[in-house]
Amino acid sequence: MKDITITAKATLFSTMSELPLADKELMQRAVKARKNAYAPYSKFSVGAALLLENGNIVIGNNQENAAYPSGMCAERVAIWQAGALFPGVKILKIAISASSSITLVDKPVGPCGACRQTLSEYEINQQQPFEVIFMGEVGEVIKTTSLLSLLPFSFDKSYL
Repeated sequence: MKDITITAKATLFSTMSELPLADKELMQRAVKARKNAYAPYSKFSVGAALLLENGNIVIGNNQENAAYPSGMCAERVAIWQAGALFPGVKILKIAISASSSITLVDKPVGPCGACRQTLSEYEINQQQPFEVIFMGEVGEVIKTTSLLSLLPFSFDKSYL
């Protein structure tokens, strides 16, 4: 037996205004998408914006349903839309922002487990990491250089 250590590296920004301009603009698109989310049950809105290698930005937001499992997260809405509109075009980065109409979300909100798995499949398939930038409504922003840094011991097609 031997112990192993798994680490993840991220950059923490105090506010969105500290982000490099391109990242700030992408996050602003995620915030705008978040404001159009359909979240009448949880009151928790999420927006995502993907920057593609061809320069296009694809957005998504969470879409809830009274039959809860039928809803969909912002990250998966965005990445599947990117796959449908621009098949084979690499993803360079994704920005994610979350807010609540019940309470102030003032800490970074990363992708849920299902979204991490879905996003990892795209990162693995394109054989190139993409940055993940996430925040709440206000406050700190976290940036990683790869989705896989958020999902150690990931499951992929090599196991099938």
